[in-house]
Amino acid sequence: MIRQVIQAGSMLLILVAALYSPDVAAAHGTASGEDDPCLRRVGERVVHFNAYQPQYELKGQYCTDIPQEGDTFLVVDLVDPALRTEPVGMRIVKGTNGAEGEIVADIRPSTHQDGVLRGEVKLDEGLYTVILATEKQNLMKRPQYLLRVHMTDYQKLARTVIIPLLGVLLVAWLGYKLVRSKWLRNRWAVLRS
Repeated sequence: MIRQVIQAGSMLLILVAALYSPDVAAAHGTASGEDDPCLRRVGERVVHFNAYQPQYELKGQYCTDIPQEGDTFLVVDLVDPALRTEPVGMRIVKGTNGAEGEIVADIRPSTHQDGVLRGEVKLDEGLYTVILATEKQNLMKRPQYLLRVHMTDYQKLARTVIIPLLGVLLVAWLGYKLVRSKWLRNRWAVLRS
């Protein structure tokens, strides 16, 4: 019985460890390829977005959750070589209504032979939409990049705090049940005599 409890506890511990990922609160991390939340594929075209705030964290790079208000460097890597010869621009709009919101920054379409579209903008707390477009069309019809500036992401908070807490409570409950079990009391009585 004790062996079974130890096995069950081990499986539970593995499950909690699998659900709890310490890099959930990290910025962009080491995600690559299809797992990268900053990578967007629109048909055959691929773009990659990053935001930087070196005044707060020198090496931090962000995609959708910008941790602080203030000056922010926005970088779009035009991964698709065809986009490097086509004029591409970027518009940052306050809110989630796309073109209907207040324009915070507008980088007019131009060619980017190095494959990098750069911009700098001062962001206040709130939601922003980044729209990428060529002279002919909006590249990001859906989805666009939605930036959350200096806002709490309750989903990430739940994954980093509540899930491990539930795991600890479950282990404590199993321990309580084991201590209160008749089998353990009988074994203890046999050992004492």
